[in-house]
Amino acid sequence: MLGAYAVVFAVAAGVCFLLTPLVWRLAARLGAVVPPDDRRVHLRPTPTLGGVAMLGGLLAALGVAYQLPELRPVFANSSEPLGVALAAVVILAVGVLDDLREVSAPAKVAGQVLAGSVLGLAGVTMFYFRIPFGDFVVLSPDLSFLVTVVWVVALANAVNLIDGLDGLAAGVVAIAGAGFFVYANRLSDVGLLGPDNLAPLLMVITCGLCLGFLPHNFNPAKVFMGDGGSLLLGLLLASATITVGGRTADQFSGQTFFFFAPLVIPFFILGVPFLDVILAVVRRARRGVSFAEADKEHLHHRLMALGHGTRRSVVILWFWTALLSGVVLVATFTNRGNSLAPFVLAALAMGLYTWFHPGTRRAAREAAASAPPTTSNVRVLRPRGRYARDDGPRSRRAAPDQPRR
Repeated sequence: MLGAYAVVFAVAAGVCFLLTPLVWRLAARLGAVVPPDDRRVHLRPTPTLGGVAMLGGLLAALGVAYQLPELRPVFANSSEPLGVALAAVVILAVGVLDDLREVSAPAKVAGQVLAGSVLGLAGVTMFYFRIPFGDFVVLSPDLSFLVTVVWVVALANAVNLIDGLDGLAAGVVAIAGAGFFVYANRLSDVGLLGPDNLAPLLMVITCGLCLGFLPHNFNPAKVFMGDGGSLLLGLLLASATITVGGRTADQFSGQTFFFFAPLVIPFFILGVPFLDVILAVVRRARRGVSFAEADKEHLHHRLMALGHGTRRSVVILWFWTALLSGVVLVATFTNRGNSLAPFVLAALAMGLYTWFHPGTRRAAREAAASAPPTTSNVRVLRPRGRYARDDGPRSRRAAPDQPRR
């Protein structure tokens, strides 16, 4: 089975890698180029529409997987793979349209709802989910459809929001996809997922797409994935987490780690984009502005404000994604609490590195030097002696008697 997954991974990565240069040349001819501005951090006009190459890799990988005997149960008597492919086309079209000509936020969300509805109609829906410390909840057909659509919109926007630095979204999703594949494969090994489950296949393909695209997208990026690519990756993550977390009634390793209810796992593995979404919602709600209004206060912007460069900021967020995935996976395989100790130490070390790296101190000094003068940091020099200003009785000194003439 792992050999079949390796073949699918290679096809997804290879096709995406080869198609990306063709796509960015096409984007340049169509004028789909993102110029630098105050909100973005890139310094030169860069083609977008990289999501089109990702879609090509997805369809090619699904076609090869269909031909492999080991993966035939995933496609036998199931409309889910076809539903994922159709939903991917829909959500990519929404993103590409927004890349070519700006689409309003309601229209963009409507397109995401349409893609989620296609998934639901194809059978990619949640059946039930487990509540930590509680029982599992069985969803009615209409409610499961609604939850599926909401989950697709949430994950698609989470990936879209974090796509702000070269290679950031592709790397985070690749790490998260690899971690979720290992977790889903573990559930299959212990009999909690059937051989017809779509999640492991989707995560292998997603990881392959990201790694095939990343060489073209790492700083300095030759091409951006655009909204089409980020929404597509969010849709694939949503589809996989739905078919695992929404269909596993048993709580794996739950006697020791209550949070291993399968639907909660994505919140750990995808902790970085989820945290970014939560902070963005709170920040914009406090200011009374629309959630669709862009700003430069996302996690990657904050890291750069601390003095970390583009590459270092990206690697830091990659590390946090890998760390959160490791917390889930190691404890899942070992079922021992002390296995988390190295990850706690690693998190502490990374936190210290993030806040006390020499670059952060240099950035603080530069910010202080460029700050406008205020009454708190400017010393007022007053003249003394015969040119001193008379400030009233309190400041007046007694003058010696002047000689008479």
